[in-house]
Amino acid sequence: MNKINPKALMHSKWTKVDVCNKEKHFVITLVKFDEQQNVIECIIEAVMTKNEYPIEWRELKLSNNWRIGWQ
Repeated sequence: MNKINPKALMHSKWTKVDVCNKEKHFVITLVKFDEQQNVIECIIEAVMTKNEYPIEWRELKLSNNWRIGWQ
């Protein structure tokens, strides 16, 4: 399981384990917090295609699906 600090998500780099549509490397481009500093919105962008996807940030903890950094 990947350890993630929500406040360090912005501009973090991720590698998807199961490549789809030639999208393997990603960057977090938007993180929004509520008044209690809970993440309410997170957007991840594919480096190659520039496609953006909303993501539940807790999914990044699953090391079966995501790796920290670009590998």
